[in-house]
Amino acid sequence: MGLSRYKARNHPQQVRVRGVDDATDNRATPPEWFAEMHARFDFTLDAAASSENHKLPRFFDRTTNGLEQSWSGERIWCNPPFSDLGSWAQKAWREASQAPLIVLLVPANRTEQAWWHQYIEPYRDRVGSPLRVEFIRNRRRFIAAGNAEVQANERPPFGVCLLIWQWAVEVGLSNSTRSLPEAGGSSTRPRAHGSDLFSEVGDV
Repeated sequence: MGLSRYKARNHPQQVRVRGVDDATDNRATPPEWFAEMHARFDFTLDAAASSENHKLPRFFDRTTNGLEQSWSGERIWCNPPFSDLGSWAQKAWREASQAPLIVLLVPANRTEQAWWHQYIEPYRDRVGSPLRVEFIRNRRRFIAAGNAEVQANERPPFGVCLLIWQWAVEVGLSNSTRSLPEAGGSSTRPRAHGSDLFSEVGDV
């Protein structure tokens, strides 16, 4: 099927019409791919999972709701619902000063959307910011809800990227320089701190 005829699922325009599609939001990360990332990042908590698809012994599901829990002190893995990416990006910023590592897996074809331009684009890959973006080569397959493994037609017609928040010595930031870029600004110099930025950013 050509991309010109593909109907994207769970984009905001469609969610407003028919609500969230659980089958799409519950796509699981294949275990072999997660194992590679886990070996690299040493995660401690899966922040958006279910009893069927969680990747770590400790996880938040829909009932416990990772958006409402503290991530303090955790090394977070999060494959969030693609229908509500803005809420999870906002949550990551709110927790970034307390969690040593946060990694969100998101579609790479949403860079025109409001949440990306509010929470990601002004701050990614800038001096003094904990946020960097890694675009993943090739299109990755996911495990559909109800399946135990990847099926033949489970490759979405878009790539994905990792949003990585990390205050760490290995990225050249010490505790004394834990400051964030001013919301909406273009400067690469650290200006606003912690909760000050979060209060300025507001909602999507």
